Amino acid sequence: MIDILSNVILLAFLAITAIAIVRMTNLFAIIMLFGIFSLLSAGLFVVMDAADVAFTEAAVGAGISTVLMLATLALIKSQKEKKPSAHRPWLPLAVVAVTGAFLIYGTLDIPNFGDPNAPAQTHVAPYYLEKAMPETGVPNVVTAILASYRGFDTLGEVAVVFTAGVAVLLLIGGRRKKQKTLIENNTNANTNIKTKTGTNKETNNKKAPNET
Repeated sequence: MIDILSNVILLAFLAITAIAIVRMTNLFAIIMLFGIFSLLSAGLFVVMDAADVAFTEAAVGAGISTVLMLATLALIKSQKEKKPSAHRPWLPLAVVAVTGAFLIYGTLDIPNFGDPNAPAQTHVAPYYLEKAMPETGVPNVVTAILASYRGFDTLGEVAVVFTAGVAVLLLIGGRRKKQKTLIENNTNANTNIKTKTGTNKETNNKKAPNET
């Protein structure tokens, strides 16, 4: 009963946060709500006994991603509120609604959570429980699955996170170079203007006595 209540509360908060993210126009507030959404997702994974996924979601989703997005926002975007567009995107809303309906329809044949008669419980789980220690030498079954049986999958996830981090760093570095170039160009332009102004003043001062 407590697990069901916790799931309902967390799902309700997730839905409220998602709606708030869609409605917000301030980028800073959206990033903070994304961090809250990741923390709520991590809590939901803990309730579902997926501690490893919860740690990953809390560290990457609420931690690293939030820091990278805030750093990017500070360098390339303004935090000012934008006026909401008068255009109503009904077509994207319809596409999302239809896609969501198909996804919900596809979950109707999925076994209930924790069902002992589910294929994962009757075929895959017993094999891992029996063979994980002899085949991998790792006492923790979850670690054995992630690092050995699903090693390539874990490597792919790490590669995705690494690529995303490199992309953000490249964006930030490119923006800094552009800003530095603009500042140098503005400084040179101001120096040239001051030099020309000073030269013109000296020329006028020299002409004035001659005219007299």
